[in-house]
Amino acid sequence: MFERAHKKIKDRIQSLRAHLANENPLLVGVISSFQDLDKVGYATGLLTTRDTYANRVAWWPMVSILGTFSAGKSTFINHYLGAALQKTGNQAVDDKYTVICFSPNPDSLLLPGLALDADPRFPFYQISEEIEKVAKGEGARVDSYIQLKTCPNEIVRGKIFIDSPGFDADQQRNSTLRITDHIIDLSDLVLVFFDARHPEPGAMRDTLEHLVAGTVRRNDASKVLFILNQIDTAAREDNAEEVISAWQRALAHGGLVSGRFYTIYNEEVSVPIENEALRDRYRRKRDADMGEIHDRISRVNGERVYRIIGTLENTANEIEHRVMPGLQVAMRSWRKRTLVLDAVIMLPLLAVLLWLTIRAGYWQGLTFAPSWLEQVESRGAVVGLLILKLVVLLGVLHFCVRYLVARRMRSKLPVRGVAGNVAAAFKRNTRWWRSIFRRTPIGWNRFARARVTEVRDGADRFVQTLNEQFTDPSGVAASQPATTDEQVSTQGSGQDDDQRPVQAQSTGAAP
Repeated sequence: MFERAHKKIKDRIQSLRAHLANENPLLVGVISSFQDLDKVGYATGLLTTRDTYANRVAWWPMVSILGTFSAGKSTFINHYLGAALQKTGNQAVDDKYTVICFSPNPDSLLLPGLALDADPRFPFYQISEEIEKVAKGEGARVDSYIQLKTCPNEIVRGKIFIDSPGFDADQQRNSTLRITDHIIDLSDLVLVFFDARHPEPGAMRDTLEHLVAGTVRRNDASKVLFILNQIDTAAREDNAEEVISAWQRALAHGGLVSGRFYTIYNEEVSVPIENEALRDRYRRKRDADMGEIHDRISRVNGERVYRIIGTLENTANEIEHRVMPGLQVAMRSWRKRTLVLDAVIMLPLLAVLLWLTIRAGYWQGLTFAPSWLEQVESRGAVVGLLILKLVVLLGVLHFCVRYLVARRMRSKLPVRGVAGNVAAAFKRNTRWWRSIFRRTPIGWNRFARARVTEVRDGADRFVQTLNEQFTDPSGVAASQPATTDEQVSTQGSGQDDDQRPVQAQSTGAAP
């Protein structure tokens, strides 16, 4: 079974290499760096041979659309794609996460969640295992949570769009939140939609708490855009400013005190605005904000490369500066707690044993000399056997104590962090044959440190190479026009969506 799992990992890496060799050769080198980091993960127990850090990053540009029911998420997607791909309506019309990708097939296809869960090329690979952790038995019902749709529009080529169910869903709450966190971590751009028609719905409490407060603590918070949709509903009384202020106060209460806040609406389904001057004012504001949103979407290809390199560097830093020092602290705490409990249990036990032998008259001064021992021919052997049994008893107690302490501590350690399974690495360091006085985690030696340092230095070189596509501090290449399609596709153009050239990096097939 392990060999099959390891073969799947190798096939996954090989498939990635083949795809990226044509799309973006720089990322082929990044894959090799992830594999170097895998060796550290395997040696320290953070990874099993069935896993790889390369599986923890989305290799395709991802744009995610989150928000409450009826906030206009699906309408926005349909308008952007120029096709009625997603169902729309005032009520909840879809309770699944929908992954949208390009396909040359002129007809849009709807595929079950298994198509995503079993395919390592997509961001929901093995998501059923994550669902199972928070909802027992739900992992087998992965089709109830996710689905795949194909779209023939060239604007989707080389990207993945994710449409989410309403955030105010009461059913499958924990599983939905787990998937949402997973999506935010992997996405290059996250659009969070609010409904201007409901300034302060009760359901928004969960959205603000889970998205806004969580975003403030993220290093990549700039990738999350907050969008107040259907602002045209405020036009009849011309109170748009009041509506926007109410939402801004709500976001500030959730912890967001800075960042871009957009107001848009879809004119095809909007409330008619009879006042021409007011209509023009709303249109100008909408067009400006919509233009910025579309521009951000067009730039996810380039941002994707930086994100992947950043993930590589962050993982290396996490291992060296947080996980390994944290493991050493946990091992010291485990050793201290075990020795204290040993003393608490064994000293009273030895005291009771000594008291009983004294009461039985087994001692003559400081000599252990019970009367029954005089009738034994090999007195030394018997005493030695008694001592051996006592030592074995104390040893059994010690190993029981260290096991129970380790298990209790392990339950509080992260199972799936940035650097891998910290709980599994701790378990590996607390096995019965490991000396309790060992201070260095398994696999964390000078060779592992050197490998992590090389990966981090390599990430800096990747960034420098990538920057050379966009910058020229010396001015040497200023007079030389950009000739590679790859630079154009990575940068993105400032043209309108329907005028942008087809991304040259893409392979033309669904990712």
